[in-house]
Amino acid sequence: MTDSVAMTTVLEHGFDILVNNAGVIGPIGRILDVSPEDWGRNIQTNLIAAFHATQTALRHMVAKGGGTVVNLSSGAAHRPMEGWSAYCSGKAGLAMLTRSVHLEYGGQGIRCFGFAPGVVDTDMQGSIRASGINPVSQIPRENLAPAHEPAEAIAWLCTPAADALAGQELDVRNPDLRKSVGLRALE
Repeated sequence: MTDSVAMTTVLEHGFDILVNNAGVIGPIGRILDVSPEDWGRNIQTNLIAAFHATQTALRHMVAKGGGTVVNLSSGAAHRPMEGWSAYCSGKAGLAMLTRSVHLEYGGQGIRCFGFAPGVVDTDMQGSIRASGINPVSQIPRENLAPAHEPAEAIAWLCTPAADALAGQELDVRNPDLRKSVGLRALE
């Protein structure tokens, strides 16, 4: 199936689940050291693209009477990190988008979650380590979480078992969430 055929099929039949997982960390640098254009590209990817995808999915979800949106958030949405002004700002905006979707459409069967996956062993973490700009860049690769843990948590959020958590920002490191998902306890 080609990409255009797949998208046409999705648009004709609608969405049940949307996971806004696209994200970039750059530009990494202090505010005076990054270009407004690079900063804007980060916001475009981390926030505006998620808005567009959510708006498209909501049209179908509302018509069907329900659906689930999971926005990949970050602890950086709630606290600044040196060199990450664009990333932190975009993720903070995404957290507010999550709350807005819950407020406006929760009563129509739309469940929306913000989900912080933790510090996961991804290519993005390689860029962060290479920058050396803040404490996150100093975390050794062997201390990063495996990708399957947040993936299992996201899958769990898409089930009715997570209904009571809709509209919230959740963190994979939360012991109660980990227990609900069936993940091992953290030391």
